[in-house]
Amino acid sequence: MSGHDHGHTPAAWTGVIIAFIGFCIAGAFMVMSNPLGFWAGMVVIAVGGLVGAAMRAAGMGAKPQRVVRSEG
Repeated sequence: MSGHDHGHTPAAWTGVIIAFIGFCIAGAFMVMSNPLGFWAGMVVIAVGGLVGAAMRAAGMGAKPQRVVRSEG
């Protein structure tokens, strides 16, 4: 298991940070009973996922691991 990144890539960090900010926004506006702000936070969460996916597609995510199987 020593060859796994466990999400320690620029794509993962950026996506998670943006999503975390979105959770904070949505949580704050939920407490303030402001539906528009809550949904704005939910949009930021979705943007975090899209940014992470775009960065991964651009090559900033984890590289695919080659599986080696032993016969027998």
